[in-house]
Amino acid sequence: MKIIFSESAFRQLLKLEKIIQQRISNKLDFYISQRAPLEFSEKLTDSKFGQWRYRVGDYRILFDINGDKIIILKIGHRKNIY
Repeated sequence: MKIIFSESAFRQLLKLEKIIQQRISNKLDFYISQRAPLEFSEKLTDSKFGQWRYRVGDYRILFDINGDKIIILKIGHRKNIY
């Protein structure tokens, strides 16, 4: 699978502290390197942003799947993401 960031998700990532950016990047690399990356995600119900979610500590990554691509739509702290 391949990861694609939306413009807004990329901007949200850049606004985070460097250590958090690195944690998110490392975790995404780990998820993608697995045979079944969706095994680590949770399907969202009634979400305006994305159908799936990854959890990285207190941060959430909302995304959709399009073929063999994971499209990151939103990244943020769990208090503000939904």
